[in-house]
Amino acid sequence: MVNPYIGHELQVSGVQEMRLVGGKGDGQRIYEISNGKGLEMKISPDRNGDITQLRFNGINCSYLSPCGYVAPAYYESTGFNWLKSFTAGFLTTCGLQAVGAPCTDDGEELPLHGSIANQPSAQSWWEDDEDEIRIHTVTRDEVIFGRKLVLRRTVAISRRENAFTICDEIENTGSKTEPVEILYHMNMGYPLLDEDSVISIPSVEVTPRSDDATKDLDKWMIMEKPQAGYSEQCFYHRFDGENAEVSIYQPKNGVKLSIAADPRELDGFVEWKMMGVRDYVLGLEFGNCYPDGRNVMRETGMLKFLEPGEKKEYCVQVRLENKGNK
Repeated sequence: MVNPYIGHELQVSGVQEMRLVGGKGDGQRIYEISNGKGLEMKISPDRNGDITQLRFNGINCSYLSPCGYVAPAYYESTGFNWLKSFTAGFLTTCGLQAVGAPCTDDGEELPLHGSIANQPSAQSWWEDDEDEIRIHTVTRDEVIFGRKLVLRRTVAISRRENAFTICDEIENTGSKTEPVEILYHMNMGYPLLDEDSVISIPSVEVTPRSDDATKDLDKWMIMEKPQAGYSEQCFYHRFDGENAEVSIYQPKNGVKLSIAADPRELDGFVEWKMMGVRDYVLGLEFGNCYPDGRNVMRETGMLKFLEPGEKKEYCVQVRLENKGNK
């Protein structure tokens, strides 16, 4: 129904398509989205449809790394060089051939966190109605003599409430069984994140990944001020039940962000706590594995596989609320 009060729908909500100019992000396509109720985000179809920025009522919720925007052409696939193009943003997708530490598995050399986040979508489009805006992307992770995986993503942004859902369908388009790993690397940033943020992760078990994390295991939920020389800490959380919801709440501005998923499907939740100077970020990350390297996941029996022609869907829901200032 046409609103007689407005000249163009973008006065209230909608999608604008644009390209970046200058720096390593030059030429990168961006969808800028507003739902008209306070939720604003940027999605990059040139980075697998990942979410590069997220704001709520004008308040930044995501972390933008010192790299800033980096186009796929700058991606280096060896070792830890993935970090040179880690824009972070609200969502960086890790996978599909690997998540976590570089390793060799089944004779294949695998880089940090895989390559899907540095691949441009082969197709992208958007559609909307009175209830929601839907961004669609299709990214083809297919190579000759190797894996052939296709990721079809829909980000559905509600116009009725400040919430959105990310649903990914992964299909094995090849002729052999393929390992498939995925991690939704969601990154909380200032001012949503600071030393006063309240973190809720209702897990039944918490396992530290490193010696530093073991030393601070009783502080996994406590955020701190930025510290020089801080060593990242990862905590692995295990949930019971059909649904798991984690959240971060900032009492200074009353913003609460919640993330929910089915832990039976995404059974490798990671809390990434990084309290460094400018490297100040909290990752709340649902995945179907832990970031220890694909070889370790194979050894532990946690590695997932897709048969030829098989499809698998994963979904994550995000909700933003204003709970009022303290």
